[in-house]
Amino acid sequence: MKTAEIRNKTVEEINKDLKNFKEELQRLRFRKVTDEIEDPSVISTIRKDIARLKTILREREIKNVAEGKPVVKASVAQTQVKKEK
Repeated sequence: MKTAEIRNKTVEEINKDLKNFKEELQRLRFRKVTDEIEDPSVISTIRKDIARLKTILREREIKNVAEGKPVVKASVAQTQVKKEK
């Protein structure tokens, strides 16, 4: 995912993508342990996409604070993936 694509999204869309990427990363890690993953480099790509999403969210948060606008911050609970039992 390109940075320009992320910048065109709303905070809600970014949070949704962040949640989806985290879930995908969890599935890929599990598949890696069971040797079912075909291309392990996908894991690093997903990790980088997650970092990009978080960076854009943080940039927006800092910009809102500087402009005196209310801060729209993603809570940790929204972005964490629930672990399956």
